[in-house]
Amino acid sequence: MTNASAVSTDRHSKVHTEVRAPVEAVVSRVIMFAFGVIEVLIGARFVLMLLGANAEAGFVKMIYGVSGVFMAPFVAVFDTQTADGAVFEWSALVAIAVYALFAWGLVALIRAVSPRSQSQTVERVESKDDSVAQQ
Repeated sequence: MTNASAVSTDRHSKVHTEVRAPVEAVVSRVIMFAFGVIEVLIGARFVLMLLGANAEAGFVKMIYGVSGVFMAPFVAVFDTQTADGAVFEWSALVAIAVYALFAWGLVALIRAVSPRSQSQTVERVESKDDSVAQQ
């Protein structure tokens, strides 16, 4: 009689790859997003005033209220010019420029002191090797 032995081999391998952005890049994106939202609000305010939107309408009132917080330092920079209910607010244009320069300066400062300039790739390999011998 012969002895028969059966060997079962299961091999599983998984590779997990992650691309991790440096913290500095994430912070830069958050800063650009936040200042972008501020600039959009001020830009909407400028357009609504230029087109003579009804200040009592709910949406317009909300835009004026939220953007007014960010416009506060710039309100007295220039006089507003009015023609037939339309208001050309030079201060809004100045505010947009100043916020854009401020955001650019912050991001430039972060990049200047940042030790890493590119993303980091992390790769993890999981393997499972099971051998079962039967006789």
